[in-house]
Amino acid sequence: MYQKILVGYDGSAPARKAFDAALDIAGKNGAELYLVTVSRPLEVGDDVETEAVIENSLDYHRRLLEPLEMLARGKNVKAHVEALVGHPAEQLIYYADRNGVDLIVVGHRGRSKFARLLLGSVSKQVVQYADRPVLVVR
Repeated sequence: MYQKILVGYDGSAPARKAFDAALDIAGKNGAELYLVTVSRPLEVGDDVETEAVIENSLDYHRRLLEPLEMLARGKNVKAHVEALVGHPAEQLIYYADRNGVDLIVVGHRGRSKFARLLLGSVSKQVVQYADRPVLVVR
């Protein structure tokens, strides 16, 4: 059914649950797994310093994905890893579009209803704006 599955990962416990669910689905369907993490851009700073901070952030986020990539490969699931910079929901949707992803899997943060109302959430925005199936894992 699904051939390309994207999982948004930020190192949190809900994101790990999303990864586990995505890995299970990928394994059962013979699908490829796209592990994507998104670093928010800095708002202020010197261009040179900003570039260095962004590169350090991307390196950190790539390292977050390495153990997951190894787990996927250990289960014979082809895994692709990508660290991006930008607004998380926007970047996940853009990446899914660009790579022909069939399913987006994200974790649910578990914030209170009031906090979600004030702050919004990546999972809510992905569900609202993605034009393909989205699985939110609690």
